[in-house]
Amino acid sequence: MKKLHTYTIIALLISATALSSCNKLNENPSSVIVSSQFFKTSSDAVSAVNAVYGTLNSDPAGDFPLYGRQLNLLVENGSDNQVYSPSNTNPDVRAMGTTTYIASNSRVQKVWQQLYYGINRANIAIDNIPAIQIDTVLKSRLIRESKFIRALLYFDLVRLYGDVPLVLHNPNSIDLDKLFVSRAAADAVYTQIVSDLKDATNLPKTYAGADVGRATRGAAHALLAKVYVTREDWTDALTELTTVINGGYGYALFPNYRDVFQKATKNGVEHIFSVQFETNLGEANSVQDLSLSFTSFNTGTFPIDVPADSSVFKLFSKTDTRRAVTFYDSVYNAATGKYVVYKNAYTPYFNKFVDYSLSPLSTQSQSGVNYPVIRYADMLLLYAEVLNEINGAPNGDAYNAINLVRSRAGVAGLTAGLGQSAFRDSIFLERRKEFIQEGHRWFDLVRQGGTVLVDALHKIPAKSAASSKNNLFPIPQVEIQLNPQLKQNPGYN
Repeated sequence: MKKLHTYTIIALLISATALSSCNKLNENPSSVIVSSQFFKTSSDAVSAVNAVYGTLNSDPAGDFPLYGRQLNLLVENGSDNQVYSPSNTNPDVRAMGTTTYIASNSRVQKVWQQLYYGINRANIAIDNIPAIQIDTVLKSRLIRESKFIRALLYFDLVRLYGDVPLVLHNPNSIDLDKLFVSRAAADAVYTQIVSDLKDATNLPKTYAGADVGRATRGAAHALLAKVYVTREDWTDALTELTTVINGGYGYALFPNYRDVFQKATKNGVEHIFSVQFETNLGEANSVQDLSLSFTSFNTGTFPIDVPADSSVFKLFSKTDTRRAVTFYDSVYNAATGKYVVYKNAYTPYFNKFVDYSLSPLSTQSQSGVNYPVIRYADMLLLYAEVLNEINGAPNGDAYNAINLVRSRAGVAGLTAGLGQSAFRDSIFLERRKEFIQEGHRWFDLVRQGGTVLVDALHKIPAKSAASSKNNLFPIPQVEIQLNPQLKQNPGYN
């Protein structure tokens, strides 16, 4: 993707306000770049939007990237799929896996900060690109790409934390009272998300060459569908899903489930929007950490995360081809010509994001496996879900959609004649098996409402502390201390 991995210090400088303690203020400083100096050319505009994409796969402080590790710490470790590695001694990471996290948890804080960091980069691009005298088609496209990412990040925020500050412009004041923003109602946040995504549906259908992987028209419709499903707006969800499935975008399932997670098949027919990672790119702080599901041929070491317990593996039948892609208990060691078998209380380990193209295999920090944010299987399963909700029971199209996913996995079609409730349960079970480690599970449990999340977590011994408050994460304590307008979510005071 053209320059999408080349994020420089400019990304930080263009949002900065230059202050001087000198008696005389230089109105045209030469030692720093400010926004009025930067946004001049088409190259500047492209660089600014590339910096927006960069917030998805990297962290300015060198921490885990938002997609590719950080978000998963909340929504996979916070679900019934996953817990921390037994070798992980970080108390905040361990608390995520036992649902004992509190408002001062550093991982909860980091995700909040990364989401707003990305939103601010998007706001900067959206605010400044319109004034640049460049090709109008390119200008509109770049603004819409930024709106797509802003919508994606606000969608994460509002589902994780509930009511959140709705910030749509880069702060340009040093007046603290103006910087303190209260929490906007979730409805207002969703209204903005929908507005941004509707504009983004005017993006190009496809890209060529190095631009492949940027946000597309189909991705905007797909994300809009997910938003409507979350809101239980079944009618609008059906419109968007029908557009994605029948709109001539060319999306389809890979015949082989493994190809969803291979470097050689990235940005393929099933990938609607993915966060991009590259091998040996040399850029700082951009690491696909989920690939550290494999770390060593030493069977005494542990990967970055492990399944919540043996029940996760047992979800899959022996004929389900997803099982061997999702988990491993042995790995071929090219140096010895033998397989190394891993057998302990935590095996089998997660396998999806291990980059088997690397040599030696232990250099997983150089993984080039993308993180699939939205893929076609998600659309098919949501389509089946929406039809079931609209019609009060599954129709033929709903069965066809879920059975396409099951057939690819080598699993027989779903039992005919199910009622609405039984079909709904089958959809969520299928989603769990299809998307392990992909950041869907916690969101899927929460959006079902009631005690669904708590009931699921209580089936995992390590998560017995779960309660209804865990349907939202706490507002980070440091944010409340900095901003007196913020109020804490129930149960975390």
